[in-house]
Amino acid sequence: MATGRTHRTATRSRGIPEATVARLPLYLRALTGLSERSVPTVSSEELAAAAGVNSAKLRKDFSYLGSYGTRGVGYDVEYLVYQISRELGLTQDWPVVIVGIGNLGAALANYGGFASRGFRVAALIDADPAMAGKPVAGIPVQHSDDLERIIADNGVSIGVIATPAGAAQPVCDRLVAAGVTSILNFAPTVLTVPDGVDVRKVDLSIELQILAFHEQRKAGEEADAAAAAAEAVADEAAPVVAAKVRGGSAGRGKGPDGDVPAVMPA
Repeated sequence: MATGRTHRTATRSRGIPEATVARLPLYLRALTGLSERSVPTVSSEELAAAAGVNSAKLRKDFSYLGSYGTRGVGYDVEYLVYQISRELGLTQDWPVVIVGIGNLGAALANYGGFASRGFRVAALIDADPAMAGKPVAGIPVQHSDDLERIIADNGVSIGVIATPAGAAQPVCDRLVAAGVTSILNFAPTVLTVPDGVDVRKVDLSIELQILAFHEQRKAGEEADAAAAAAEAVADEAAPVVAAKVRGGSAGRGKGPDGDVPAVMPA
């Protein structure tokens, strides 16, 4: 069985920019949806819209893969699925360990999309002795004392950390020492790793805070727009009100002999 320890992707050696690598999974997700609907070909505009990028950027990204499509036809969906999957290293089996089987870790273990995307949850690990042997998603949880043996036995090079913040760095250090070279970190903390180890951080609270910022900004813009509209209405109405006031004053100042002061002096 092929594992991450003996197979590495060639994206860096081929000079594919990191920004392009980060978009490849978006293209693959869109292409997989098209494949499941038996769509044979797709234009760059259609695929870009499905992936949420512009078509010029998509064509440039695909040029790094050596894929340019066919004018008037577009891209072959099945070939692109294979090409991007190969570039991302998803044509092989990647055993993954999840450390920290609380609510989040259990949810990750139950996620059904790993297997279809080239990943196999090889083990679930937790420091709580009461969790040992308890099945989660059909996989028995193993105690963290056995972490190094589990990694060695399964040839694991990708680890997922879903522990509380305080435990994340010690777990990370043990994973790295055991040979893990890629870590997906869900713990709300920044991990320190040596050169050669890749870390991707997923912090849901930070993403929500960013959304809160945008919501606050939109609310402020709406309030400013409403205030500006009210001011414009007031400015437009001011001459009319002034004219009515002047007209009323003039009418009250007229007598049978013509113009007289509105208020006669004593």
